[in-house]
Amino acid sequence: MLLAIETSCDETGVALFNLEGRLVHSLLYSQVALHSPFGGIVPEIASRKQLEVLHPLVKKLLAEAGATPKDLKVISATLGPGLIGSLLVGATYAKTLSLTLGIPFIGVDHLSAHVFSIFLEKEVEFPFLGLLVSGGHTALFLATDFDRLELLGHTRDDAAGEAFDKVAKLLGLPYPGGPAISKLAEKGDPDYYELPRPLLTSQDLDFSFSGLKTFVLHLVKKEGEGLKVEHLCAGFERAVCEVLVEKTVKAFKKLGIPRVVVAGGVAANKRLREFFQKRAEEEGFSVYFPSTELCTDNAVMVGFLAYKKWERKEFTPLSAECYARAMYKLRASNQAL
Repeated sequence: MLLAIETSCDETGVALFNLEGRLVHSLLYSQVALHSPFGGIVPEIASRKQLEVLHPLVKKLLAEAGATPKDLKVISATLGPGLIGSLLVGATYAKTLSLTLGIPFIGVDHLSAHVFSIFLEKEVEFPFLGLLVSGGHTALFLATDFDRLELLGHTRDDAAGEAFDKVAKLLGLPYPGGPAISKLAEKGDPDYYELPRPLLTSQDLDFSFSGLKTFVLHLVKKEGEGLKVEHLCAGFERAVCEVLVEKTVKAFKKLGIPRVVVAGGVAANKRLREFFQKRAEEEGFSVYFPSTELCTDNAVMVGFLAYKKWERKEFTPLSAECYARAMYKLRASNQAL
């Protein structure tokens, strides 16, 4: 069996696959309630909690699956990007098991796992465009195989999910900010306030959300008690969604690849899905979303990609280090497919 571990941020995920690539069982521990009073993730608290819950969670996973450590033939864990303290907990645990049991270790890239998580539910033809939208990352990729992911564009400052959380905090809304803003946005008029769409008309495929967040800050100060929070939430959500969708449409027009996968925590956003479906129909491309359960951080997506590596015997040396930042190189705009 293959054991997969995900500890890149504040979720502790474990999953078990058989060696035919079928998911046997998975568990997920969330720290949302722990970080909610702070309005965001506290890295030190996150890593300490990972250390506390990981081993009991693995024991529970094996017990519920009717398996023992002796049944494990390969072990995988996320190496990055993410919070370095949290990453070290999962990676060190996995490497220790690898050494103790004498089985191979496979390190998995967190962003790649998100993009390819769609294959757990449906087949998508290569090549395709992959938009990753989460609390820590916003990036657009060209995927040509399971081991080939090229960066087309990325955020120059805040990630989209990070912008949701920061704006929610400015408005006094609970963490996580995305669901809180979306709930209020349902009651609001997105045209009530005129919000900017950063980099929407730029020729590159990069994103920027820091300016939008700053605009909201100034608006909150200006409006004071007269601020219409539900209208602001509706306008903010639409602005973010439009930028994400239109940048992806621009990539489709540039490269002519009619398949788009949208993944990551923000991909669970209802209005983002609606905007993408509408533009996909208008422009003539197909768009795919993982189920909402697979949008958040989880070990199932890590295990799937690890299994693909195991099939090719792509093992990772135990000396491999965790990394906090993404390690993709930007694809040249004139580079041929």
